[in-house]
Amino acid sequence: MRMTSSTIRTRWSPKRDTATPQHRRAAKAAAAVAAGALALSLSACGGSDDGSGGSTGDTDDTANNVTLPNLDGTSLEVAAVWTGTEQANFKKVLQEFEKRTGAKVTFVPAQDPIINFIGSKVAGGQPPDVAMLPQPGAIKQAVDKGWAKPLGSEAVKELGENYSQGWQDIGKVGGKPYGVYYKAANKSLIWYNNQVFENAGASEPETWPDLLNTAQTVFDSGVTPFSIGGAEGWTLTDWFENVYLSQAGPEKYDQLAKHEIKWTDPSVKDALTTLAQVWGKPDWIAGGANGALQTDFPASVTQVFTGGDQPKAAMVAAGDFAQVNIPSSMKIGTDAKVFPFPAVGDNGPVVSGGDAAVILEDSKGSQALATWLASPDAASIQAKLGGYLSPNKNVPNSDYPNAVQQKIAKALIDAGDDFRFDMSDQAPQAFGGTPGKGEWKILQDFLKNPKDIAGTQAKLEAEAAAAYGN
Repeated sequence: MRMTSSTIRTRWSPKRDTATPQHRRAAKAAAAVAAGALALSLSACGGSDDGSGGSTGDTDDTANNVTLPNLDGTSLEVAAVWTGTEQANFKKVLQEFEKRTGAKVTFVPAQDPIINFIGSKVAGGQPPDVAMLPQPGAIKQAVDKGWAKPLGSEAVKELGENYSQGWQDIGKVGGKPYGVYYKAANKSLIWYNNQVFENAGASEPETWPDLLNTAQTVFDSGVTPFSIGGAEGWTLTDWFENVYLSQAGPEKYDQLAKHEIKWTDPSVKDALTTLAQVWGKPDWIAGGANGALQTDFPASVTQVFTGGDQPKAAMVAAGDFAQVNIPSSMKIGTDAKVFPFPAVGDNGPVVSGGDAAVILEDSKGSQALATWLASPDAASIQAKLGGYLSPNKNVPNSDYPNAVQQKIAKALIDAGDDFRFDMSDQAPQAFGGTPGKGEWKILQDFLKNPKDIAGTQAKLEAEAAAAYGN
């Protein structure tokens, strides 16, 4: 399951960054304010009334803010890599669309990387009508290959009413709107088992040195500090991006994201050196490096919150979407708590991403589905079910099922246009989004051998240069 990750930033363009130095300084200041507000809000959060990470939701009581056509007799296919609870919850959104329009919508499970899956479907003459793409780079690739179709006037109207300009812009290629960012994620969070922290006398860290001290305190109590889902390389890119953004700063982050500076830059060395302070201690990682590389993302979350007061690990760096993998027996905000990814530099990082609906087969039905997914009505359904975050500013905050997620959602919406998108998701798919290749594979190798910083930088630069073509 390819989870997606926004950090506070000046508006990003697939082509170039036109932000002035003054804008960048303003964005950096906004980042500090937003990160601080997030830290305060998360520490004050409580759990949901039922003690679970989600809710049953009620799709029979949805608002009706969007006009949709009658689509009786229309059949549509939607492809996404989502599995498990995430897929089941999205299907409820599709079911409401069916109820309102009369269309029949089939969910098509896709493999990661989804852009390759789509390519095979296009080659076979059977592309899905709509695909949920997790990367701006994938959207651009779909447009460049002639697969993606521009959004129609109704979908664009919904975007204009419900999304900040920044979220609209990252769905554009060449100035034309192609993507509806239906799902967002805050990936600058660390979830922890509160009972373990209490038993150890550990406290929530605010800085990277604090995190190392907390980890040592937890370790001394007899519990392994960290769970890492290294079987899926994207989790490791999230670790890197949080460290890099906070340590190197937003301007360097933007430059590296566009390969305007090389991965052999000293700033990358600094970030890898910092990461090695955790990754280089196998006793701090559940199962050691080898165990982490055999642990998928859902298991990396679950094993923090099972096993009573002796779980396999005490903490896991994971986005807001991790809630769907926390057992319902653990009350969010009481048993399962969360704190912002600690500041390595002057400011704490706030990294995010998202999944965008992109039309591959242009029709009245596919345009209506894109319009539906751009509406607050659709997002509200999944918001109520938990483990989901929408960049749609007109989704009522009260629709999120617990106080923790309400605060995370509010921080995202309050950021407006001032956000940064996941770096690996901005990269060409071959470098930043392919299992077993590029950045994912190289960081998996680095997890196994965190002493090889220079070699890791050289490999990253070689792969990036080939993928970016510069």
